[in-house]
Amino acid sequence: RPRYFLFENVASMNEESKSVISELLGCDPVFIDSKNFSAQLRPRFYWTNIPLEKILPPECPVVLKDIMQSDVPEKYFYGCTFDFLGLDNPVCAILHINGHDILKRVHSPNHKCHTLTCVSGGNHQKKVMDNGRPRKLTPLEYERLQTLPDGYTEGVSDTARWSAIGNGWTVDVIAHILSGLKGGERNA
Repeated sequence: RPRYFLFENVASMNEESKSVISELLGCDPVFIDSKNFSAQLRPRFYWTNIPLEKILPPECPVVLKDIMQSDVPEKYFYGCTFDFLGLDNPVCAILHINGHDILKRVHSPNHKCHTLTCVSGGNHQKKVMDNGRPRKLTPLEYERLQTLPDGYTEGVSDTARWSAIGNGWTVDVIAHILSGLKGGERNA
């Protein structure tokens, strides 16, 4: 019986699983999407006994182009052909590579990025159109999408950085939740 707890799961989970978790934890989840805090769409359910009295901020106006690096090394760019769908579409291009549909999607810099996930190499990284050329998002851009400080995951391979960041929480969402501990709650 911890004094405080925080449990998170994807918002696309089925109702039965959501109900079981709610029953076991003794509370209903709160829906929060990282889009309110960053350039990432990351809809999640959070179960917690931390008081959540604050209203969520409005959707953050930041989009991919606002967090993109300039002068990205060539190793992040794709040399394959692709179908261009237009920058007005959240998915603005489809790469001609082997793999599942989701691995072929290139995001428009004018929109938010879809949910970052754990990466195990290959073509699993999220992609963005950069001056007419598709490329992988860099680890630094992943950090920015999760509202981590620039360089927070430096010191390990790019794949380890992408994996850890994609498997983590959006820092500003967690800070919002933990802000319920301010005042007398912290010392209770």
